[in-house]
Order: sequence, then C-alpha cells, then structure tokens
Amino acid sequence: MEIRKAVKTDAKGIAIVQVDSWRTTYKGIVPNDYLQKMSYQDREKIWRDAMSHRTIYVAEDKNGKIVGFSIGGEERSGNYPGYKGEVYAIYILKDYQGKGIGKQLMKPVINDLLEQNINSMIVLVLEKNISKVFYEALGATKIDSIEIELGGRKLTELVYGWENIREIL
Repeated sequence: MEIRKAVKTDAKGIAIVQVDSWRTTYKGIVPNDYLQKMSYQDREKIWRDAMSHRTIYVAEDKNGKIVGFSIGGEERSGNYPGYKGEVYAIYILKDYQGKGIGKQLMKPVINDLLEQNINSMIVLVLEKNISKVFYEALGATKIDSIEIELGGRKLTELVYGWENIREIL
C-alpha cells in the first residue's frame, strides 16, 4: 500500500471512495435516499476544488487503485480551545478496512499538523458508526457529543480528542 499526496487527477478515485464508503458505513444510520443521491461527479468536483487549498492523502493499492483517503487541518468550529487540529475525513473502502490503512492515513495528517506546531486534534464521528472504535484504539477520548441533521434525520456526532497527537505515531 502506498500513501501519497493526492493530485488533481485523483479526485475521481477519492470521490468513489467517499461515496462507496458512505453507502456501506452509514447504511441504516443516514437516510438511504440521502446516500443514493450522493454522486461521484458531484463529489469529484468538491474534492478537485478542495485540493487547491488543502492537502489530501490517498492510499493506493499495488494496482494504482485509490482505496482510501484522509484530510485534516486546523480545528474548524472554535468550540474546543484545547484542540487546535482536526481530522476532517478519513475513508477507506470496505474491503480494505481493518488492514492498518487507517493508521497509515492518519500519520501524514498528524505530521502536517506537527509542522504547524499543532499538537492536539479532534475528529467527529457519528455515534452509530462502528469505526469509532478505530479512534478509541488510537487513544482518543470522547470530549463532546453534538446533534446534527443529515438527510432530514437528527443524528448524534461524537467529538473525540487527542491532547498529544505525537502519541498516535
């Protein structure tokens, strides 16, 4: 598995990973009509635009297929003053989960934050998402829960935090 910085031509692969992983991970959690309305084309444009001002990392298998991606940066809400960084997204295709790729995708995000003198971070994860155990296994502590609405359904999002992201490495 190769982890590398994404380039504009990776936007399509990133979009496929996001849409497909949402449809498998959030099935039964997020309304099905919302998941079915997600399109590769719309997501590809969003990710291509994001690359102009954010660094995205991709996990690529030996055949060059993008099977996962991660992105992070400064904490966006301002609601967690003790936490300066954030993992915005980390998605991996279902068939590739549980193989250590998630931790590999976390490392470059953490290294980018450390280069900016950011030593702490958060991640938001839907309460019913079984992937939350991934963050717990990396030493994250639940620091908050918030209500969001997605596809017309009220959901609870858990906020996990790490006071010292060096411990993840």
